[in-house]
Amino acid sequence: MKKIHAADRVESVQEYYFSRKLREVARLNSEGLDIISLGIGSPDRMPPADVIDTLCEVSRQANAHGYQPGKGIPELRDAMARFYRRHYGVELDADSEIQPLIGSKEGILHVSLAFLNPGDGVLVPDPGYPTYTSVSRLAGAEIFTYDLSEDNGWHPDFDALERLPHDRIKLMWVNYPHMPTGAPATAELFARLIDFGRRHGIVIAHDNPYSFILNDTPMSILQTPGAKDVAIEMNSMSKSHNMAGWRIGMLTSNPTFIQWVLKVKSNIDSGQFRPMMLAAAQALDVPDDWYKSNNEAYGRRKKIALEIMDTLGCRADENSVGMFLWGRIPDEEPSSEAMADRILYGARVFVAPGFIFGHNGERYIRISLCAAEEKLEQALLRIKQLKK
Repeated sequence: MKKIHAADRVESVQEYYFSRKLREVARLNSEGLDIISLGIGSPDRMPPADVIDTLCEVSRQANAHGYQPGKGIPELRDAMARFYRRHYGVELDADSEIQPLIGSKEGILHVSLAFLNPGDGVLVPDPGYPTYTSVSRLAGAEIFTYDLSEDNGWHPDFDALERLPHDRIKLMWVNYPHMPTGAPATAELFARLIDFGRRHGIVIAHDNPYSFILNDTPMSILQTPGAKDVAIEMNSMSKSHNMAGWRIGMLTSNPTFIQWVLKVKSNIDSGQFRPMMLAAAQALDVPDDWYKSNNEAYGRRKKIALEIMDTLGCRADENSVGMFLWGRIPDEEPSSEAMADRILYGARVFVAPGFIFGHNGERYIRISLCAAEEKLEQALLRIKQLKK
């Protein structure tokens, strides 16, 4: 039989680290080891209760189970526009400047396919979300990594960006509050990014799922004057509303960019479940007290995570935002992967090694705050025992 080969694009990427590592964690759990997972950012808290009630109620309606518009239903787009107006002070046309997504991870693919021809350059942060790199490879793009460093507050070095071959670069991925480091956004940062994109004809794609987690001043890059001309912003309900498994996100930009993305999206999926969209629309209107309560819980968890970092000899920034804690590992540790594996097998606690986020993450580990306080306390106790 003649041998069958995968497409070259499949050979250009590896299985997502967490997909592979969580299988290992599941195997260890099946052996009775009771691993405490502090690796991924999958919220363990519930969405608002009345949102779940709406999902159940609409699911019982006879007209709720058919195909839905690729643009999403008007009720959802209107709620997304209200969300941006209320929290960011950004006015969006619900019909032409918003595109609902099946999560922002899907949006990374759609944006890449809408803007990148094979061989086009794309700027990807290091450290940064691994999907920016893997999807760019699947799209056949040329990847230009740009360095982020602790010394520069995990913000881009704009002098270094100016030395790049801009005529070959079409798209730049940015993400603030930053994952994995927790560096917050600033108005000055967004202004410089928009200026850079406008001068060089580079689309600035801002991934913004963490702006409501342990962050007193949620920001959008679309607040920046002139941003809509050159920027795309993706937002997600996964983190902000504890709805990761629902796969509800949004893409916001100018009508032309939105239409290009819709052309791609409409040929890939067939819309979202109507009850989920109506429930998500309700979630977007939750009162500020709900976010406050959510963040109080994350704040208590962060205090324990800081103690875990201290016990491990790691240096973490207590002023970071988002649902992770990023810590520099001790100099005597051989690597972030070796340290994470030692914690996994020695203390039965899974943390994320920083190398998976890029070369500049090699000397760091990341702890997720998506675990109950008692689990974090138990992880702290196990790690203290490991250090004895």
